[in-house]
Amino acid sequence: MNQARLARVLRNMERDGLTQIVISSTASVYYLTGYWVEPMERMLALYIRADGTCRLFANALFALEPQEGLELVLHQDSDAPTAALSAALLPGTLGVDKAWPSKFLIALLAARPDVTPVLGSAPVDDARKYKDADEIAAMRRASQINDQVVEAAIAAVRAGAVESELAAYVEGLYRQHGADRSGEGQLVCFGPNGADPHHAPNGTVLRDGDSVVLDIFIPIRRYWCDMTRTVFFRSVSDEGRRVYETVKAANLAAEAVIRPGVPMKDIDRAARKLIEDAGYGPFFTHRLGHGCGLDCHEPPDNSASSPAVAEPGMVFSVEPGIYLPGKLGVRIEDLVLVTEDGCEVLNHASKELRVVD
Repeated sequence: MNQARLARVLRNMERDGLTQIVISSTASVYYLTGYWVEPMERMLALYIRADGTCRLFANALFALEPQEGLELVLHQDSDAPTAALSAALLPGTLGVDKAWPSKFLIALLAARPDVTPVLGSAPVDDARKYKDADEIAAMRRASQINDQVVEAAIAAVRAGAVESELAAYVEGLYRQHGADRSGEGQLVCFGPNGADPHHAPNGTVLRDGDSVVLDIFIPIRRYWCDMTRTVFFRSVSDEGRRVYETVKAANLAAEAVIRPGVPMKDIDRAARKLIEDAGYGPFFTHRLGHGCGLDCHEPPDNSASSPAVAEPGMVFSVEPGIYLPGKLGVRIEDLVLVTEDGCEVLNHASKELRVVD
């Protein structure tokens, strides 16, 4: 067990009035134990009590090794997976991870009607929001690799390019840099397809004048990189130029206000107001960003409705966009690390308007 991280979780449990929690998120279990397990249909549950007792209930198939400070309780495929966990619970309130499948929770409550479940993700989620030195180093390294990959991807934008083929090329580049396996895929969007912020690459062939949105992201040694750059092929229209410069200005305006104590909603507002003032407000259709770390999308939420406040150690995206249906899309995204007196932008690929040939 990582004792420093566990101590943060225990403090958060005390803050939330929780005496016991069950953690099932693969990333959260890894954060505390160093075990990376993708359980699929099987059960993985880390049980933590306020007194610091930690037990990991896991299928023997996962082949986990014992470690100091963590009791390992194994079951077989032929066992009722929740039986040992049910017996270990204290009566009363149980904080339950938002990621735990209902089939396990329902079985648990059937065996223990004296237990009342409540949403209990916050103690770990809030601890994970503040990256420690090792995590910051991992995220810097991942973003450095992302800078290299996006430049190689831009260099591959040429006549005859196909969205799905360019996306596969990006995946291959990541593999060359030692990226982990990910089922997310890459977002490569040509021309009008870029007006869909989450367009899935298909057989679309690049045309002269197209915007090219490259939203590329993958975990590298468990920690995610995530960046978007937009370029134009061979030419850019006056409208495309206006949209691009507006999005770039919004990205820079938001990053300029990031410092400890600034509400996330104010960071969102810094970008959104600039886009609204340019007349494109209805075409910025999503929040400004999301936290990033062991999960690509994790707290804190960087949006107009977020209650969070920027604090040192937080890492989140700043990704304003303008999406004009039937025409084009432009998004520019960086990951930023909140420092003691401002922020560090983790991505360094150019944000100047680029027309490639």
